[in-house]
Amino acid sequence: MSHHYSGPEWGFPLGDARLDLTDLYAFPKPGDAGKSVLVMNVHPSVGENPLGPTIADPFAPEALYELKIDTDGDAIADIAYRVCFSSSDDGSQTATLRRVEGPEAAGMGNGGRIIIEDAPVSTGREAQVTKAGEYGLFAGWRSDPFFFDRRGALNNLQFTGDDFFADLDVCSIVLEVPNSALGSKPVGLWHRTLVRAEGERGGWLQAERGARPAQLFIVLGLSSTERDAYLAGEPVNDGRFIAAFAHALEHTGGYTPEQSRRVAGTMLPELLSFDPTRPAAFPHNGRSLTDDVVDAFLAILTNGKVTEDKVGPHHDLLAEFPYLGPPHNTGR
Repeated sequence: MSHHYSGPEWGFPLGDARLDLTDLYAFPKPGDAGKSVLVMNVHPSVGENPLGPTIADPFAPEALYELKIDTDGDAIADIAYRVCFSSSDDGSQTATLRRVEGPEAAGMGNGGRIIIEDAPVSTGREAQVTKAGEYGLFAGWRSDPFFFDRRGALNNLQFTGDDFFADLDVCSIVLEVPNSALGSKPVGLWHRTLVRAEGERGGWLQAERGARPAQLFIVLGLSSTERDAYLAGEPVNDGRFIAAFAHALEHTGGYTPEQSRRVAGTMLPELLSFDPTRPAAFPHNGRSLTDDVVDAFLAILTNGKVTEDKVGPHHDLLAEFPYLGPPHNTGR
């Protein structure tokens, strides 16, 4: 119910687990009020259709992993951080982080000013962190911090507190950035994955995008045409999906038509609001690794009829960068 599995029939976008977004986090750096930590998780280690382990390669070399930042409230990116990966003959990967701002940040492309280049990707328990000036970058396998009783959700929301994600992994891109690089006001964040478009010289295709945890549950309930349009879309155009979201909420929560449109309007455009000068606390400001986002979403989905899944945060989180715990499966 996070952004795990977002393709048709609970599969992966374009059939590639490495392109699948799971979660986005944003919180002030512990002990340093002048910096923020932005976490973009992708590539679940276990897939649902078919159920079982996904591939061992952490990131897709042919893809672009992008974090978008809206600084003026118009749901259009003013800043973008772009991460791409290269592979060597022995299968190891390195990451390059770029920053772009202005009109180019709202478009598609792999340009931008290089902030960090050739950072090693971590595949073992030890986190390889690369620093450059005020920036820090980690990329690689980590313990999935998302916590949720998935089996209870599939059993008509009859929750028992069984955390399906307790021993699963994801691939994380963790950025440490100076707050000055985010602008002087609260921002709106989202992340997306891109691949080269076939037949379009130099063009890119958006495989998936997201920001708010668990919201994809509603998206997957839309028609296939609406779902595909949503995943390929931009937050600035999300108003066109309010009616579809409202219809889904009427069904799941028993909202009146007027109530459902009002609630749907609070969920769109899909952005994660973040003020780096305030503590992180979803849904009001950013998202920490311990925020119980599922409980917040369940209350909206069911109109207050179900408010918890009886699962709490994981205990393997780190007190220092990159903050996510070491991966469970180091034999990849």
